[in-house]
Amino acid sequence: MVTRADLHQRIDALPEELLDEAERRLAELDSPMLRALLGGADGATVTLYRPVGQQELDLIAATGYRRFPPRLPQQPIFYPVLNEEYARQIARDWNTKDDASGRVGYVTRFAVNAAYLRRYEPHQAGGKVHQEYWIPAADLDEFNANIAGPIEVIERFPPIDGVDQG
Repeated sequence: MVTRADLHQRIDALPEELLDEAERRLAELDSPMLRALLGGADGATVTLYRPVGQQELDLIAATGYRRFPPRLPQQPIFYPVLNEEYARQIARDWNTKDDASGRVGYVTRFAVNAAYLRRYEPHQAGGKVHQEYWIPAADLDEFNANIAGPIEVIERFPPIDGVDQG
């Protein structure tokens, strides 16, 4: 099996004209997982998404939309996802039914330094669209320090039962 380090070495050894062709083909693929694995030039970012409930959104807002809150003891992993569709599914189908989420779901979008993110592997967590990172809770402060710009709320899903607790 080829490791990520092997892949990066092979890319670095390519002639410039092949790199241009590879970048063009990568853009045509439109694969969030492949883009995340390959990263980009210095200063490049990867756009990620995170579905959250009302309580987590309130904690994000308290940071000026710059950081995600620490994980609870029973939450050893932070799960940002690689595409909006997956984040929408969770926010709509899970957060809106969950009392701890205030029965409301939000989709957040944010950019993370690609060079930092390369230390983590994206994981397939079910179907083709279910792509996510598994960031250990102990690494969340450093992850937050590598967020480039604000955390944006791009969609809100109201409670399914119509009773908004948030």
